[in-house]
Amino acid sequence: MPGSPLAGWLATLSVAVLAGVLRFWNITQPRGVYFDEVYYTKDAWGLLTAGYEINSNDCSGPAYVVHPPFGKWLMAASEGLFGYTNCSGVPHGDPELGWRFSSALFGTLAVLVLARAARRMFRSTLLGCFAGLLLAMDGLEFVQSRIGILDIFLMTGVVVALACLLLDRDDGRARLADRLNAALARGSGSPPPTADGSPGAASAQSVTTAGTAVTASTAVTASTAAASGAVSPATAATAGSEASTATAGRQDRLRELYGPRLGFRRWRLACGVALGLSMGVKWSALYTIIGLSALAIAWDIGARRTGGAQRPVLGALRRDLPAWAATFVVVPIGVFLATWTGWFVTDGGYYRHFYGNGFGAAWHGWWKYQMAVLKFHEGLDQGHAFASHPMSWLVMARPVAYYYSSPAYGTSGCHAPAGCSREVLALGNPAVWWVGTAGLLGMLAWWVTRRDWRAALVLVGFGSAFLPWLLFPNRTMFFFYALPCLPFLVLGITALAGLALGPREASDARRLTGALTVGIYTIVVVLLFAYFYPILAAQVIPYSSWRARMWFPGWI
Repeated sequence: MPGSPLAGWLATLSVAVLAGVLRFWNITQPRGVYFDEVYYTKDAWGLLTAGYEINSNDCSGPAYVVHPPFGKWLMAASEGLFGYTNCSGVPHGDPELGWRFSSALFGTLAVLVLARAARRMFRSTLLGCFAGLLLAMDGLEFVQSRIGILDIFLMTGVVVALACLLLDRDDGRARLADRLNAALARGSGSPPPTADGSPGAASAQSVTTAGTAVTASTAVTASTAAASGAVSPATAATAGSEASTATAGRQDRLRELYGPRLGFRRWRLACGVALGLSMGVKWSALYTIIGLSALAIAWDIGARRTGGAQRPVLGALRRDLPAWAATFVVVPIGVFLATWTGWFVTDGGYYRHFYGNGFGAAWHGWWKYQMAVLKFHEGLDQGHAFASHPMSWLVMARPVAYYYSSPAYGTSGCHAPAGCSREVLALGNPAVWWVGTAGLLGMLAWWVTRRDWRAALVLVGFGSAFLPWLLFPNRTMFFFYALPCLPFLVLGITALAGLALGPREASDARRLTGALTVGIYTIVVVLLFAYFYPILAAQVIPYSSWRARMWFPGWI
């Protein structure tokens, strides 16, 4: 990794602190619930007090909800710390801080983790901070970090999973190199050196003897014969040595064919946990699981091919596939089920005792619940003023107005005789979304011409978060559903920035031109965030100022 680790952490933490200040500042405004907070705040209160979502209409009995509970558990945790409004509407503590704190915390965490992931991905602290700053200055991520709904938790889970997968990629390749070097040292008769460079301790030889066909059973037979006195101990020892040599030779041959085993991969396990938690927020994380798992096995194949394996595909299937299946299938399912613990250990959840009591009845009721949720999502096609088609998300044709009011002159801080506006508009930064969307073409060209794994990561990550929505053209959908796509757009822009800056050995003119281009672009991103900030943060501004920020009819 580049430069000083301490400097890298201080730089990326500085970007995260900036993001945190922006997100936590005046987070309790506007007061009261707005947009879908009307649902999730009550669900979180139910989890906090009963362990399951409570029907808010009569404040008793279970509620039928259509998203898994993990994101609402995170909101419940901050409500327990700072305050909430109970089902009867009675406030306790600071309710708005209670149900928005977790969103701001996870939105800030996403900035830090993406900055660290980009630093590792591009081997540059500068580019890592650049990626973190782009995410911090995006309006959609900012708004989702200041409202008590679920999507920021989903996006952050995806970012954490991505970072873990990058760590696993580096760790897996380092292990592969170590094992190959150790095998070469054994094969040459020279054991690998110790950490200080001195010769290592003697190791068992693994050189295959040409023309020798001795199996482990030979050693067993020879040992048995020696014990019975049929052969001399020396003969038995010789046969045993030949069997050991043959076994080692067979292992060397398998290593040549498939590459070595890599052992337990802790970061890949962490990736599976993060993906399972993401699916515990919203089902749509399933598509990201598919995309990242495909990347993981492709990287395994590529690493083994680079390591000289004669059959890298078979090697990955033989050496890596079992652990891969556990990480990307078994672990996410187990973690997803664990997010439903409250439903299982209490008695009041929806369909909890639909089939009676007992372990089997509980699982039957839970499965019926999931099928009911699936049916709901399949039939969600009613019209909505802010609904939009996924293709329009890329150009932000229809952002969602979460909150709007029109303070009159002299009220609520309005000093404009013509009246004022106050809005929370879930609008992305045009310099991020428009450039990021165009940058996908650059990533495609980079992958086609160079087969660069970073371009593949951007394309697969974005595609798995975006393309599945195109399969449901009649479903009611909203722009903020595209939030999990944002980190991959940011990484695509960061890759292009790295290409613009050029390699260290590039000419001074090339480096200067690239630096000016990236610098000007960064300034534009920051200025656009500042320009749109009033309509992202519910500030009271003159109506004329609000209208000037409505660049397109679809933004109104």
